Amino acid sequence: MLTIHVADAVFAGHKDVRAVVVDAGLIVQMGPYDAMTAARPQARVRTWPGLLVPGLRHPQAAGLLESAYHPDPREADELGTEPLTGDALAALELDDKRLGGSARRGLQRMLGHGVTAVTGPFTRPPVRTAVARSGLRVREPAPVRATDSVSLDPLRVLPLSALLDGELSAGSPADFAVFDVPVDEPPAQALRLHGAGRCVATVLGGRLVYRRA
Repeated sequence: MLTIHVADAVFAGHKDVRAVVVDAGLIVQMGPYDAMTAARPQARVRTWPGLLVPGLRHPQAAGLLESAYHPDPREADELGTEPLTGDALAALELDDKRLGGSARRGLQRMLGHGVTAVTGPFTRPPVRTAVARSGLRVREPAPVRATDSVSLDPLRVLPLSALLDGELSAGSPADFAVFDVPVDEPPAQALRLHGAGRCVATVLGGRLVYRRA
């Protein structure tokens, strides 16, 4: 479906660009809101607060999915809500079914942080299956050094410039995210200060795969 995504600002190198036109999984055009909507009165319009940027690539996805357990909400009273690692993970003695469920929840949480691509390799079959079914892009590990800490928020691991997976341009895949951060600050600074947890929407191949409630 022809859709126009409108944000307070778009990471596109020009302050007048506020609208991104998407059709058939691709970015068709970008430009001022009035011009884009006037040219396509039949399009669905989605309006978001904050900054629209290319989707993020998570450099620690393999560790977060294969060496961490993401509790089911029904387990929150017993296990909490944060990923479990180390001794806490070993104590769970996960089977493939439970690992697969954890991976699916982990991937959903990444989508909620503006992630549209993950880095492998993924060696455990339940995790590979979950990643394949998620539709997320799979990338090779980048030749950059991340910190030793593991976080669902990729902006706590690497700077924005090392995380952007692609660019916003006509003909490119419609993979992007919107973050409710101040748009009067430099994008890298605003996202670093406020974090990827401020994501309000993630679009992957033109599909809205995450929307903050």
